[in-house]
Order: sequence, then structure tokens, then C-alpha cells
Amino acid sequence: MNISLQQYRRLLVDYLRPQRGRVLWLGLLLAANIVLQLVNPQLMRSFLDQALAGAAMSALTALALIFMAIALAQQLVAVGATYLGENVAWTATNLLRSDLARHCLRLDMAFHTEHTPGEMIERIDGDVNALALFFSQFVLQVLSNGILLLGVLALLFREALGVGLALTTFVAVTLLILNRLRDAAVPYWKQSRAASADYFGFVEERLVGMEDIRALGAQAYVLRRFYALLRRFWQTTVKARLLGFALVNTAWVLFSVGTAVAFVAGARLYQRGELTIGGVYLIVHYTGMLSMPMQRIMQEMERLQQAGAGAARIHELLAEASAIEPEHASPNALSEATLPGGPLAVALERVSFAYEAVDDGAAQEYVLGDLSFALASGRVLGLLGRTGSGKTTIARLLARLYDPWQGRVCLGGVDLRRAHPAQVRSRVGVVTQHVQLFHATVRDNLTFFDAGVADAQIIALLDELGLSAWYRSLEYGLDTILEADGGGLSAGEAQLLAFARIFLKDPGLVILDEASSRLDPATEHLIERAIDRLLHNRTAIIIAHRLATVHRADEILILEGGRILERGDRIALAADPGSRFARLLQTGIEEVLA
Repeated sequence: MNISLQQYRRLLVDYLRPQRGRVLWLGLLLAANIVLQLVNPQLMRSFLDQALAGAAMSALTALALIFMAIALAQQLVAVGATYLGENVAWTATNLLRSDLARHCLRLDMAFHTEHTPGEMIERIDGDVNALALFFSQFVLQVLSNGILLLGVLALLFREALGVGLALTTFVAVTLLILNRLRDAAVPYWKQSRAASADYFGFVEERLVGMEDIRALGAQAYVLRRFYALLRRFWQTTVKARLLGFALVNTAWVLFSVGTAVAFVAGARLYQRGELTIGGVYLIVHYTGMLSMPMQRIMQEMERLQQAGAGAARIHELLAEASAIEPEHASPNALSEATLPGGPLAVALERVSFAYEAVDDGAAQEYVLGDLSFALASGRVLGLLGRTGSGKTTIARLLARLYDPWQGRVCLGGVDLRRAHPAQVRSRVGVVTQHVQLFHATVRDNLTFFDAGVADAQIIALLDELGLSAWYRSLEYGLDTILEADGGGLSAGEAQLLAFARIFLKDPGLVILDEASSRLDPATEHLIERAIDRLLHNRTAIIIAHRLATVHRADEILILEGGRILERGDRIALAADPGSRFARLLQTGIEEVLA
């Protein structure tokens, strides 16, 4: 993906506009630096000419002091510009990181299934880092050094017309050559950024699965893959840097030619008596100064190559669209509908769904095929089936993590394609077998960082769930920091905290996806009363392998291969010796459906 100047301009405008004041001050500091750089050589020229002419020591001392004062002021201005530039860069890149993180959170599960967390960290942080100097100094450095370049050439014309013409031609030819080389490394920097994302994604996944890797003796395989990805990262980065260095080395060769031209021209003009020693120094010094703005412009161009690779991947990421957002629905479904209050009725109408598709858009293999059923509001459905039968997929469709390929999924009579995903998820509560806890306070883990929930409400809920003793053992109460992924908690405590989240959410549909399978016997009785209250006056779907949870269901639905094998009233099915459900009760659900 090639980045156009318009896209670069949009990035600059979007993320530098909020910092207009600081950017203006940065521009003024860079302008002051240019003036000071041009003035000091004039003082040195005057010092040399007056010293050779036998000027008084007081006059020479005054020139030296002024020279030192300007040099010191130039350094202070440079430090101020660097400090301000870093602040501008960090503010702009942090805003961009926030926008990228917000955009990724809005993308659907299909996108996140294809990309590892490590890869996303690298794309949100690593690619943005490549743009830091682009935001802070690229335009201002190119502009200020361009002005410095023109100022130096103007002063050279003032000293000697021939020298000015020769060095202007040299500058034009040099910039033309370097501009031709500018884009050569961009594809390689893009490959380097992609290799970096793959590498960090691999490391993140293996660190998470370290226990399984050790238990299975797979260290050697992991290290081989690690070295292969690291080698690719190294090779692509070396190629990109070599092409960047080729640009820099070409510039140095050309600058050396320019310096040689200045020495020869200055010597000839001095021999003719057309220039003083001070004038020769000025030409040589200004010629050396030509290399500085040109070198900085080329450095910015090299950084632009790196920024271009990062910017291309950022634009690709921002171009990703969620397939479940309302704006991507059919034209007839663009007006968002509101889910009703209270318990929600559930209806799946001829729903077909697959997680993957082939190139022509057809599903490779349907997880659910032409599935239809309805559940009245306030009823509890026990959803049974072997692993892979489609139970969890139904839960994901009801939470609108995915949309069906065909058919409709309705809650409260509303097609979920017409409802905003955020509203759906506020009305649907899901408790899964694995509880995701964050490295944050107990309060934030229960409220999902919603500061509007009162502490008294949280404490009363913990007491009702039988967690009062656990809460009292916390050193800092609700401000106690929990370890990431539930470290330090038993499986039962983590599961009870997940139920507490649902109570605080107060949804109209509750989905328990094998939620009690991780509860130890000592903890399981604590949640029985909580489940009864949670299911009161709510619609519920219980995905379970255990008799203890199935007995709460009003209705039973048994899936096999994404299709309904059996459906009916739980009591009636249990009383019918010919039903599949009755045979499961006799055999033991844990063994048959595992």
C-alpha cells in the first residue's frame, strides 16, 4: 500500500491541530536557530579580516564575545526546540495510539481471531513509534532547513556570483539524485514492520502457553520457530537499513564534492584579490553549512521511509471495518432499533453460520445450518450437545460478536442487525468457563471501569454471593489490585466474580456457557442461590454438561452438527423414555456429551 501526500497531510492535520500553539512555538524556535546559524559566520569573517588588518584588541574581543553569546543562544534555542518537538511528538503519537486502540476494540471477533495480541501491540505501538519524529519535526525540519539552504545560497551569491551559481547547480543536482533514491527502502521497511509484528505475536502467544510448552516438551520446536522469525526480522531490517545507508553515503560523497569545489573556487578568488581571507572562510564555511540542511533533509526523507512503512500499516488497520456495525448492514436496516426492557424473547430464524469462507464468499463448513427456534421471555433453555455442535456459536450470535451468514437472530422481536452492538451487549450477559480478570482493582474488575457504580452496591452484592469473608480478607478492600488472568484467586472465586459482573449489569438475557464447570464442590453451593436469583425474571440459556445446572431449565434443546436433534419441555422429555434427553439422564450427561 503506497502512502500519498494527501494521507500524510491528513495525519499531520488531524494530530497536530490540537497542538497549534506548541507547533507555532516550535516553528519560531527553528526560525531563530536559522538566523543565528547565518549570523555567526559573518562575525567570524569580520574577526579574521580585522585581525589581519591589525584592528585593536578591544574590537576583536567584542566580536569574540558576541560570537560566543550567539553560539550559546543557538544551543539554548536548539535544546528548547528539541524539548518542544518531543512533547509534540509524544502527544500526537499517543492520540494516534488511542484512536487505533479504540478502532481495534470496535472490530469484530473475526478480525481478532486472525491477528494475535502480540501482533496488535506491535501495530498499535511499534508502527506508531516510527511516526514520532514525523509528527514532531518532519515538516518543520524540512521547511526550516530549506529556508536555511536558500539563505546560505543567497549569501554565497552576495559574496561571489560565480560561486553562488556553481553551488546552486550542485545543490539542485544533489537533491535531484537523492530524491530519486528516496523511496527505494519503503517496501523493505514495510516488510521489516510486518516481520516485527509476527515476531512479537509469536513471543506473546508462547509466553501465555509456557506451561503447556514445558509439559509437552516442545521447547526445541518453539526455539526453532523463534529463531526463524527473528532471522526474518533481522534480514528485512538489514535490507531496509542498507538502502537507507546507501542514501546517506551517496549524500556524503556529493557533499565532499561540494566542499572541494568551494576550496578551489575560494583559492582562485583569493589569488585574484577578489576575496579576503575572511571571504574565503565564509565561502568554505557556508558550503559546509549547505551539507548540514541537505543532510537533515535527507535524514528526514530516510525517516519518512520508515514512517511510510508504519503509516501504510496504520492506514491498513484503520481501513479495517467491522462486519457487524450498523453502517455495514443492508440499506433497509440502517435505522437502529432499541431492544425492549425486561426479559428478552429469543428467536433464531433459519440461521446458518460459518467462521471461515473461501475466496468466492461461500462458507467452507457451516457450524449452524438452517437453525430455527424460539424462546419466550422469562423462560430458561438448557442447551446441550457434543463439543463442536454449535452451542457456543449460538451464544456468540446472541451477544452479536458475529452476524449470521443467513437468517435472522432476534432479541425482544428486534433483528440484531438493526441494533447497535453496544446496546445488545448491555442487554445480554454472558458468563463463560474462562473468566478474564485484569490487572486492576477489585472495583474496576467488577464494574469494567465504570465509576458510576456505588461501592455500597458492590459490597452488598459480594455479601449476597457469599464472598464477604473473601472481601474482608483484602488488605485494601475494593482498591486491592488483582493479578492479571485471575492469579491469586481460586477458580470458584474467579467464577463468582464473573457472576457479580452480570448482577451489576442487570441484563435481559443471561447466557451461562458451561459457567459452573470450573467450580469446586466447596464453592459450588455458594453459587446455587446466586444463579436462582440471576435467572429470576430474566430469559436464560444454560450451556452445560452437568445435571446440577440443567435441572433449572424450562426447556431443553439438543444440538448435533449445528442442527436441532431434539427440542421440548424438560419435564416432558425427562418423562418420555424414548427421548434423547431421557437417555442422557440415564447415561450421565458428563460422559455422553463431553
